[in-house]
Amino acid sequence: MGGVGIPSWKLLFLCICLADVTVGQVRYSIPEEMATGSFVGNIIQDLGLDAKRLKSGRARIFTEDSSEYIGLNVHEGTLVVKKRIDREEQCGVVFPCSLHFQIILDNPMELHRIDVEILDINDNAPVFAKREMNFEISEMSTAGTRFSLDSARDPDVGLNTLQTYKLNPTDHFKLNMLSRPDGTKYAEMVLQTVLDRENQEAHTLTLTAYDGGDPPKSGSVKINVIVKDANDNAPAFSQSLYRVTVPENASQGTVILKVSATDADKGVNGELMYSFSQNSDNTASVFNMDSQTGKLSVEGELNYEKVKYYEIDVDATDKGGLRDTSKVLIEVTDVNDNMPVISIISLSNPIPEDSAPDTVVTMLNIKDVDSGQNGNVKCFINPGLPFKMKLSSANFYSLVSDDVLDRETTPEYNITITAMDGGSPPYSTNKTINLRISDVNDNAPVFPQPLLSAFVTENNSPGMSLLTVKANDRDSGNNARISYFLEDSELNGMSASAYFSVNAESGEILAVRSFDYEQTKHFQFRVKAQDGGSPPLSSNVTVKILIQDQNDNPPQVLYPVQSSGSVVAEMVPRSADVGYLVTKVVAVDVDSGQNAWLSYKLQKATDRALFEVGLQNGEIRTIRQVTDKDAVKQRLTVIVEDNGQPSRSATVIVNVAVADSFPEVLSEFTDFPHDKEYNDNLTFYLVLALAVVSFLFITCLVVIVSVKIYRWRRERLFYKSSGNLPVIPYYPPLYADAGGTGTLKQAFRYEVYGTTDSKKSDLKCPQPFSQNTLSVDHSVTTTVPRQNTQSEILFTEEVRSACRFPL
Repeated sequence: MGGVGIPSWKLLFLCICLADVTVGQVRYSIPEEMATGSFVGNIIQDLGLDAKRLKSGRARIFTEDSSEYIGLNVHEGTLVVKKRIDREEQCGVVFPCSLHFQIILDNPMELHRIDVEILDINDNAPVFAKREMNFEISEMSTAGTRFSLDSARDPDVGLNTLQTYKLNPTDHFKLNMLSRPDGTKYAEMVLQTVLDRENQEAHTLTLTAYDGGDPPKSGSVKINVIVKDANDNAPAFSQSLYRVTVPENASQGTVILKVSATDADKGVNGELMYSFSQNSDNTASVFNMDSQTGKLSVEGELNYEKVKYYEIDVDATDKGGLRDTSKVLIEVTDVNDNMPVISIISLSNPIPEDSAPDTVVTMLNIKDVDSGQNGNVKCFINPGLPFKMKLSSANFYSLVSDDVLDRETTPEYNITITAMDGGSPPYSTNKTINLRISDVNDNAPVFPQPLLSAFVTENNSPGMSLLTVKANDRDSGNNARISYFLEDSELNGMSASAYFSVNAESGEILAVRSFDYEQTKHFQFRVKAQDGGSPPLSSNVTVKILIQDQNDNPPQVLYPVQSSGSVVAEMVPRSADVGYLVTKVVAVDVDSGQNAWLSYKLQKATDRALFEVGLQNGEIRTIRQVTDKDAVKQRLTVIVEDNGQPSRSATVIVNVAVADSFPEVLSEFTDFPHDKEYNDNLTFYLVLALAVVSFLFITCLVVIVSVKIYRWRRERLFYKSSGNLPVIPYYPPLYADAGGTGTLKQAFRYEVYGTTDSKKSDLKCPQPFSQNTLSVDHSVTTTVPRQNTQSEILFTEEVRSACRFPL
């Protein structure tokens, strides 16, 4: 401390000490007028902190009146004088004089109260308001007459303030030292010996005021005493001290006191005038004294927070110049005329929505300069919010969270903090904080429905957009940025990515390849939506793609089977009646719906007047009686069309033999055009084949006769039983139609190889290719039975007997 340049005898005042050590509170003492940068205290040592904590916590000083006389050196952890401190300017006559401030640290928030007491030094000498004091004293004044003297002013306190007065000379007057209730000193001049105007008309005295400093300082004033003759009775106040209280909100002109004095003189010498003493000029702007009545009234504005009491010297003077002095003590009482002041010290904004309860949002300093109950402040916030106020220390509050926060429900809060004092009526102050809630990733993406479906027509082009999935995430920012992924699964033995792709940003699902309804009618897979949070959250949606059929397949004829090496013929006896079932064209279409509804038409025929084709069932029947004039060879071209748009078709050639015997048929069908030229070298084989066929023909005749007899008996039974014979179904590979998926409309659906309900014709049963079907092999000159293939149906012996033309 020697570097400050203060004499060694003042080292006692420069000792910096710690007092009243409590948790979070330190008190120092320093003398006033210290140089800027002077050391005050080491808070690292006294508060148990370290330099790293001061830097990480952004340590700073907070003062309620925003005046900073003390600075904080964060790097060294010391308090230093930031600005010159004048104790008299800072506190006036208040003792002790202290500076109160707080050291604030963040992360986590800490509050330390620091009190610095400013010690007084003797830097002010006593000063009188005037350079001279004038008194007119009658020679009739008796010994013991008191004269009030102006007091000197010394703004120092304690021993350094005014301590005593000395009067010189003391031939006629002596000095009477007195003390006020607050301990301040003042003096009265008392007449010791009677004055004689004729001997000495004027007296000059010196009044010196001394303080208690070391060395003491002093101030002097000259006293001029003029001796007057005559008036020998001085006024006398009824009280030497008047006490009165007045509220600080007293209006101008309010009479607060009436002083009174009496004078034993008569006439002019007994007329009194009241006035403030010379040392009370500073009160003239606040109070007014009626010189005639002695009424003391309020003239200016009273403020309890600035001045709590006034001390006024009042004189009563008669016409002869005699006077008496009385003291008036005016105590100003507090009224609730100040609103609480809310100051935000620290604010965390925004706060995350997953903040735990009791998380500090803001720290507040709330102060009311009123006193007593008028300065007793209560702090609260508007109800219904997930926050509460906590009292940290005197005048300091913390706003903390009190419940779970949800940004998706309430993204921000307008918190109105209300500070209300205890006055009557109370005053209140509001401060609104707009607190934002920051988002955390606590919501997964949500699809509007668990299953989405879309239709796509087969034979689509690769890259075609099928549908767009869209998920919503209640979070915000990156936590709500959704990406879409195709979950890896197996579809038809292949990865789902081989069929579909998903745009990660838009959720658009694209077809990777063209689809075929006949291979796969639908696909089902899952799409995952994942947000951009950390860790990310996700959800799934099931997507079903339904393939719609196109008419991309023509009908396929199953029966009769077309052969390039031989001619297949259906045999019709010349005795056949109208409506005779010749054969049935069976076709299927692998498409579905109306694309598979088939219709049959007779496109060309040798004799169009002899045959017709059922539009829906493909049955070829005779439409008139067969006659001997009809040609044995009949060639029918049947076209099969589906119901698609545009329709597709297939044609089949049906050869019909109108004859009653095989030789007739063979002789005619040998004339059919051959598919190829035959070599003469085959003659031998033809002759051999003819011999074999002749043998087989004789054998067949025997069998046919036997079967005809048996069939005739069955037909008789059929007519009696209304033709209810069992249905013989035919299910070609891959084209099952009897299950209801049908290639025909419901009204025209039939069982393959079923019977008709007509009693006019024989059982309509399409024969296996080995029955009623002649295979004409053009490599020989004879007709031989056609051999069964693997795809032909094997009939039982009972069914063969029921057909019209068995072999």
